[in-house]
Amino acid sequence: MIVITAPTSQIGSQVVQDLLAAGAPVRVVVRDPARLAEDVAQRVEVVVGSHSDPAVVAQAFAGADAVFWLVPADPQAGSVDEAYSGFAEAGIAAFTEQNVRRVVGISALGRGTAVAGKAGHVTATLAMDDRIAATGVPYRALTMPSFMDNTLRQLTPITTQGVFYGPYQHDLPVPAVATRDIAAVAAELLLDDSWTGYQERPVLGPEDLTYDQMAAIIADALGRDVRYQQIPAEAFLANALARGTSEAMAHGLTDMAVAKNQGLDAGATRTAQFSTPTTFRQWCLDVLKPVADA
Repeated sequence: MIVITAPTSQIGSQVVQDLLAAGAPVRVVVRDPARLAEDVAQRVEVVVGSHSDPAVVAQAFAGADAVFWLVPADPQAGSVDEAYSGFAEAGIAAFTEQNVRRVVGISALGRGTAVAGKAGHVTATLAMDDRIAATGVPYRALTMPSFMDNTLRQLTPITTQGVFYGPYQHDLPVPAVATRDIAAVAAELLLDDSWTGYQERPVLGPEDLTYDQMAAIIADALGRDVRYQQIPAEAFLANALARGTSEAMAHGLTDMAVAKNQGLDAGATRTAQFSTPTTFRQWCLDVLKPVADA
């Protein structure tokens, strides 16, 4: 039995689909079962509740061969550590209490870089990984750069203003990865019962691009003028606070962005094993363009 947390999330939903396509038995932990696609709900076991709840994870992880672990975003958390290790406390205990055989988790690039200790959300994520690894459960932490799919959050300014915004340095080449490729790697590891121990598993796209280059690719894919506009960290922080993000989490996002500009994502070397197939151009054609044209 493979247990999927956050099965309606962008990554988790694709992991579920990949596992079902492989014929694997799947159990999901979901707060609102109505959010599951009908064809998925009919083919999986459902445990209702949050995977921060000790009773829920005890039920969900019982007899589990593998668990996919993803901490949902909590923009109202009182601290980044509360949002990650705090949320994960019950699940971490249940991994050993329920004798879970393998865990695959969503993490981030940055370990070993000079800025890893002051990178907000990433620093907290790596601390959570350390806590999971300390239990002795076999664990693969999938360490990723920014997601190509985050570009969808800027659909309105892209289509109405011809611009997308961010705090990231406009001319710094960085990796990016499609969530469908993350899901494919996660599903492969969840289905593979041959690995043991703890390792980080970088999941990188096939190329490094600057944000200026990304804008040019978006423009070409959509057939319209698009440029990237870098905004100051202070403005990025103010925007996060204006959206209702808690002060601690807004500062965590800003610290992460600043750290990325200082080389946070440069700690992993792209190899054939760690490179995923979807280019940013292909993602734009497959995902962004249909939405932008609708």
